[in-house]
Amino acid sequence: MISVTDLRNGTKVQMDGGLWECLDYSHLKMGRGGAKVVTKFRNLETGSIVDRTFNSTEKLQDIFVETKPMQYLYKDGEDFMFMDMETFDQVSLPPVLAGDSAKFLKEQMEVEVSMFGEKALKIVLPNQVILKIVETAPGVRGDTVSGGTKPARLEGGALVQVPLFVDQDTEVKVDTRTGEYLSRA
Repeated sequence: MISVTDLRNGTKVQMDGGLWECLDYSHLKMGRGGAKVVTKFRNLETGSIVDRTFNSTEKLQDIFVETKPMQYLYKDGEDFMFMDMETFDQVSLPPVLAGDSAKFLKEQMEVEVSMFGEKALKIVLPNQVILKIVETAPGVRGDTVSGGTKPARLEGGALVQVPLFVDQDTEVKVDTRTGEYLSRA
């Protein structure tokens, strides 16, 4: 158990029958009354965000979330198949755990999976990945000054804006957090 005054950004707790991560907190001291802690939590299972106010004497159950290195193998219907890099067990995980970054998954890619006990909570991709362009307009030579861009579809299905000189079948480096083109690989 931890006191609500010990909450920090990223602290993970169990409350109201769910698993929550603290996104924001602030201590509020009223003139005559006791201190209050105003918080914002994100549900680790559903992604919903709630605001809560606690008295400074309340306690919450803290939890330990472990990260495991796993390797993405393939897509099986709607689910993704991963292999635990330590035990070599294969695990099927729903795409909702990866969120918007699921479109950057590539076979044999190593990712981090946040686990609480035996339950997977989130799939975290590397910050930068190298993917091949499968569809884009032909490259334009000599137009490097204007800095124009064109849409390109990557092998995972993501649509990224790339410079005009980048051709189809070129491997590019992409930021998985923002979905932006970084450079050619």
